[in-house]
Parts: sequence; C-alpha cells; structure tokens
Amino acid sequence: MKSLLYFILLGIVLSSCNSKANTNDNEGTSSENEIVLENTQLQGAWELVGFYNYNNNVVTDSFTTSKGYRQVKMYTPTKVMWCKNVPADSTEWFGYGRYELDGDQLTEVLDYGSEMMSKIIQEKKEFIYEVTFNGNSFSQIEIDEDGNRIYSENYKRIE
Repeated sequence: MKSLLYFILLGIVLSSCNSKANTNDNEGTSSENEIVLENTQLQGAWELVGFYNYNNNVVTDSFTTSKGYRQVKMYTPTKVMWCKNVPADSTEWFGYGRYELDGDQLTEVLDYGSEMMSKIIQEKKEFIYEVTFNGNSFSQIEIDEDGNRIYSENYKRIE
C-alpha cells in the first residue's frame, strides 16, 4: 500500500512539473518571437573585411583591413559579442551586450567590454546603425545626427 501511494504521489509531482514546463514554452509574446525571427539574419559569426567612407551618402573611399588585423562579431538570437586584434596595438578590444534588428536598423546596447571599451561604454552604451545585407555579407553603417552616412564596417559570414 505504501509503494502504491508513493507511485501515485510521484506521478502527481511529475505531471505537475511537465504541465508547468509546457506553460512556460508559450509565455513569449508574438513581438518577442518576431524579434528573434528578424534577428536570424544576423545569427552566426562574422569577420570584418573592410570599410567604406561616405560623403553626401555616397561611398568615396573603401579599404580592406590591414594584414594581421582581425575583428569578429558573433550574434545569438538576442546577444552580440565582438573582439578585435590589432597586431600593432597591445590594447585589448571587445564588447558584449544585446541587440535588436528592426528592418534596416541595428541597435546594439553594450553591457561591458575591455578596459578601453568600458571607457567608451561609460559615455555611450547604445550604438545605432543602418544595416544592409547582401547574401553572406552585411554592412553596418554609422549615421550622423542629420541622417547622413559617415562610414561602414563590412562583414562576411564565417559561420
């Protein structure tokens, strides 16, 4: 009789745990789901391959990264992390935070970073870019206060 009572109690506990897990799966709002779906375009690892400079919203100069320079950005459904290595500079550069992609606007809000980046984050945590996609590459374009393009970082997908 004790063992029967034990199995009934165990069944009730397991049933309530399973029921709770199923309700948690459906708690996300449709807007959260939409953000994750839009962000799938960015999910993965990207390497910086070059830059554009703009004047009057037209590319006036382009150049590739120098030898040994590497900058990689990684995006999950909601988080971003980037790091760069500049062989001629011993300063460490990395940042971590969250991001949102809304149409062609990419907003990154950094929570923390390397010593140098932490100084920048104290002054400015939010970075807003125009973003354009072309297959397995994208550009994040810095816009000035008047809405004009200044420069872009151009990335290729590496994973």
